[in-house]
Amino acid sequence: MKFRLKWSIYILGIFIFSQLIYAQEEESAEVFLEDYTDEFQETFFEALKQKGIENYDKAINLFLKCKRLDSTFNVVDFELAKSYLANKQYVVAQQYGIEALNSEPENYWYLNVVVEILQKQGNSMEMIKEQISYDNSKLIENLALIYFQKKNYQKSLNILKDMKDSSFKELLSLRIKDSLDLPKNVDEIKEAPPAQNTDLNPLLKYKEEIAELIRIKNYSSLVIKADEALEEFPSQPYFYFAKGMGLNRSGKQKEATGELETALDFLIEDIELGNNIYRELAKAYTFLGNSSKANMYLSKIKSGS
Repeated sequence: MKFRLKWSIYILGIFIFSQLIYAQEEESAEVFLEDYTDEFQETFFEALKQKGIENYDKAINLFLKCKRLDSTFNVVDFELAKSYLANKQYVVAQQYGIEALNSEPENYWYLNVVVEILQKQGNSMEMIKEQISYDNSKLIENLALIYFQKKNYQKSLNILKDMKDSSFKELLSLRIKDSLDLPKNVDEIKEAPPAQNTDLNPLLKYKEEIAELIRIKNYSSLVIKADEALEEFPSQPYFYFAKGMGLNRSGKQKEATGELETALDFLIEDIELGNNIYRELAKAYTFLGNSSKANMYLSKIKSGS
């Protein structure tokens, strides 16, 4: 019971992380642009279109035009940072990334692109500490989370060490510990005798049983089995995906989105599973009438799966 309670608190914390992130991403460009001129809106959407088809030079010129039309829209700085990054113009990308971040120091996505730009140049946040609001506690939390998601666990731990005790610090520390233990567990599974894998590894046994339930489309049993698996393995994204799929196909789309988005929080470098989660989320949000989120998840699907 104590173990289950601990993990329940942990899962709740991760769910809160995800909701904060997705809430920022859900704000559509249409809402942002309501107070802007038709020319600005047309230019901005055309710039997004050109960026989407990887015509970065044209996208950059259009975003710069948006900036001339109205310099107060900080999302333009963010889009310029991403476009220059994609175009491998890292110095100017960094300039616009910092401008965007200084306009909203607590914005997770603005910080994320700055970190990516710095990494592309072989630099670290230490180099720009004086140029940003590095004393902002939310910014520091976001930075620790970003390093964790990039699997740079030591940097994330170093940041956590300097933070005051909080639920965030405790939850992320637990997640890092779990991630650091994962390679050892994977090696143990690989070393087990092939003929006895299922018997010796309940993790594999659950995965086989769940895969069979998905194959025969027994979604009510799928939810039950996935729930049972999560009792034993509460950090396995596949089991959250399975439960989300079962709920989604059983007409419980709202509950399904919570499980599927939690699956994404635990996902580490599994393109096929990630694509399956995105597809399932797109289906759920389409049914719920949220085309903005449905399209967002469809856009995340990577080719080749």
